[in-house]
Amino acid sequence: MSETAYGRGTQRPSLSRLALSVSLALTFGVTTGAMASSHREAPFIAGQPQTDATDFYMFRSYESGRQNFVTLLANYIPFQDPQGGPNYYQFNPNGLYEIHIDNNGDAVEDMTFQFRFTSTPKDTALTVGGKATKIPLINSGTITGVNPASLNVRETFTIDLVRGNRRTGARTSVAASSGGATTFDKPVDNIGEKSFPNGYANYAAQHVYNVAIPGCATPGKVFVGQRKEPFYIAIGKVFDLINLNPLGPEVGGNNNDLEGKSVSTIAMELPIDCVATSADPVISAYTTASVRQARLINAAPATGLNKASKEGGAWAQVSRLGMPLVNEVVIGLSDKDKFNASKPTGDGQFIDYVTNPALPALIELLFPSAKAPTNFPRTDLVTAFLKGIEGVNQPKNVVASEMLRLNTSIAPTAPAMQNALGVAGGDLAGFPNGRRPADDVVDVSLRVAMGALCVLTGANDSLKVGCKPSDAPAGGLALTDGVRKTAANYGTTFPYLTTPINGNFNPAPAAGAVFP
Repeated sequence: MSETAYGRGTQRPSLSRLALSVSLALTFGVTTGAMASSHREAPFIAGQPQTDATDFYMFRSYESGRQNFVTLLANYIPFQDPQGGPNYYQFNPNGLYEIHIDNNGDAVEDMTFQFRFTSTPKDTALTVGGKATKIPLINSGTITGVNPASLNVRETFTIDLVRGNRRTGARTSVAASSGGATTFDKPVDNIGEKSFPNGYANYAAQHVYNVAIPGCATPGKVFVGQRKEPFYIAIGKVFDLINLNPLGPEVGGNNNDLEGKSVSTIAMELPIDCVATSADPVISAYTTASVRQARLINAAPATGLNKASKEGGAWAQVSRLGMPLVNEVVIGLSDKDKFNASKPTGDGQFIDYVTNPALPALIELLFPSAKAPTNFPRTDLVTAFLKGIEGVNQPKNVVASEMLRLNTSIAPTAPAMQNALGVAGGDLAGFPNGRRPADDVVDVSLRVAMGALCVLTGANDSLKVGCKPSDAPAGGLALTDGVRKTAANYGTTFPYLTTPINGNFNPAPAAGAVFP
C-alpha cells in the first residue's frame, strides 16, 4: 500500500522511551497492533481447506539456549476435528506452500522457503477368502516410529530455499544436517491412544529435524505436522454481529470456540544471522499457498492416491497470510479472493480498506456508545498494519505493505514473564513486534480499530501515528472478546505448539440439553 503518512529517514525513539510510552496503555486499557486469525476468510479458499492458511507466527525463540534463533509457524487446514478418519488431514500434494522473508523493508521477498508434499500409499492388504484385499484404513496396527510398516500412507515433504524472486531466483535444497537427506517424513495425525502406545507426543518428536540452511553457517530446525489449534477466540459470537459484551471481563467471559480443534503446522527455527542483515535487524514475513492453474477431473480415476485430477500450468497463489485476520475483517467481501492472490508490492489497491475501514463503523452501528474514530485517512492504521511502529518493528527503509514484522535485536521474554498484550503490556518481545502463540491479538485488534493508538500517542503525537485523542472517543475502551490464554498453555521448546487432540475425544452434551 502506498506511503501516506510519513517520509523516510526520521529519527526513531529509543526503545526505553517507547517502553515508557506504551506502558501508559495499561492505564487506558489499550494496545498497539493489528488483527487476529484467518480461518475460511475468503469465498474461494473456503472450498480449498488444504491450502487455507489459518495463522502465522514469528518470534525470537524463547527456548533455553535458542535465543539467537527466530521461530516461524505457518498453520494450515482450519477447524480440524479430532475424529478426522479415515483419511485425516494431509497437505495438498499438488500445492506449493511458502514462507517469504523480506529483510530490507522493500516489500519484496529476499528468501523463500518452499514446501512440497507427497503422499505414497503402501497398499497394505489382508488375505480375505484367498484374495489379497487392500485395507480401507490409514494404519494397520500400532505406530511407534518414523514410517513403520503399520502406516499405510507415508506423507513426506521437501524444502527448497529460493534467494531473490520466488519463481526465478537461485534455488537450493534444504537437507538434514546429518546424513544430507532432502526428503523428510511428516507424522500422521493423532488417530487415538490405541494407535500410539508410547504416546503421540513421543511419536511426533521423532519428526523434528536439524537442517542445514544453504548459505547459513548454523543449522536450523524443521517440523511439519498436526498440532492443537493455538489460536483462541469466541469466534461464533464475534461473527454473530459481535454477540457478546465487548466491555466484559477479559478472561473467562466467553468460551474459546477453537479449543477442541487442531491445525497442520509448518514450523521452522532459523538462525537470526541468516535471516536478518547487519544494516537492519527488522525482518518482515508472510506465508502463501499456491496451486496449479489448470485442473482436469478424471471421470474414471486410476488406482492410487491423488489420481482424481490432473493438474498443471503455472502456480496460482490462493492463500496469503501475514498480519492475521486482515482478510477476514478488513478487506471487503468481493475483494477477499483478490487479496489472497496478491503480493505485498501490490497492496496499494487495498489502501482504502485501511484508511477508511468498515469495521469501526460496524462496531458503532452495533454498539452506539462506542463511537468510531473520526480521523480520515486513518494514518494510525497505516502505521499498525502496513509499516510497523517506529522504534519497535518498523524497517529503516519501509515500503508500506501488509506483513508481520519482527525486530530481531529485541531479546525474547521468558515464558513466565510474557504479557499477553505484548508491547502495550510493557513486553517489547510480543505483538505487534512479531507474534507469539499466547499474544491476545483479538483484544488488540478491537482496540486499535477503535483508535487506541490515537489515545496512546497523546496530544503531541509521540508515536507519530497522525492522530490525537479527541479523534477517538472510544479509543480508551478495554474492548475484549473475553477469551485469553497465557504462555503456560503452550510448549517452551520448538515447535512450541502442543500435542493435537486425539481421535477419541468426543465430549457428550449434557443430559437433556436443548440446542437453539
